[in-house]
Amino acid sequence: MRVFMTGAAGFIGVATTRELIANGHQVVGLARSDANVAALEAAGAAVHRGSLEDFDSLRAGAADADGVIHLAFIHDFSKFAENGQIDKRAIEAMGDVLEGTDKPFIVTSGTALIAPPGAVVTEEMRRDAGTHVPRVSEKTGLAYASRGVRAMAIRLPQVHGADGKAGLITYLLEGARRKGAAAYVGDGSARWAAGHRLDVAHLYRLALEKGAADSIYHAVGEEGVPMRQIIEVLGRALNVPVVSIKQEEAGDYYGPLAMFADLDMPASSALTQKWLGWKPTQIELIANIGQPGYFTS
Repeated sequence: MRVFMTGAAGFIGVATTRELIANGHQVVGLARSDANVAALEAAGAAVHRGSLEDFDSLRAGAADADGVIHLAFIHDFSKFAENGQIDKRAIEAMGDVLEGTDKPFIVTSGTALIAPPGAVVTEEMRRDAGTHVPRVSEKTGLAYASRGVRAMAIRLPQVHGADGKAGLITYLLEGARRKGAAAYVGDGSARWAAGHRLDVAHLYRLALEKGAADSIYHAVGEEGVPMRQIIEVLGRALNVPVVSIKQEEAGDYYGPLAMFADLDMPASSALTQKWLGWKPTQIELIANIGQPGYFTS
């Protein structure tokens, strides 16, 4: 299958590119810079120049493909709403040219901000379309299932693997470095779901090959890792104090990430594993990011 992929040069995208190529697919990756081109070529992908805001390039890439995987997102949480709208328009640009083709179209979402705090998020839960959720990739992409597209969504937890990255945890590390202390809210019992990027890449391939239209899949290897454990790893990595802060202090400490910092947001992948035969096999979050040098490699 010839697959057009946005975000193919990124942390998850490179792993997904390699997974697809190793299993007989051809990947054409969107590249907005020379660095992206180099990363794609090193991974064995063909290059398609453009960006998320170059809608003509997105239409051309999607029209020339047998399937599309949309992984890219502008991760600037100070402009979350604005970037959510860019993402929406990018999905519409690709989805419109896929209409009536029955080709696979996978968009990317997250496991957060779906269920009430503490409830385990499942694949059968649909995201609230309220204004408190600026990223609308899931609703936008799945709408094409009624327009003759095999549209699906993959929800990501905190994805770790290598290169010193681990989803929002990477931003928490940067914040702890600036503040000189690693902080969790309250008793640190809030949980974040996690998944290894090689397991995640495998799931994207399975969904591309046999996923069903209007389906949501969870790339979750661990249902919930307590925030205190995560923050303690960051404290050790930076050799800074680990402290508890009050909920009302979260905005000052975490900045734009405060909306996530004390959320208890576990998620299950039981249905994904049943539907697609996917099984996470890689190292778990704390064992992985706790390795010496993880965040400096």
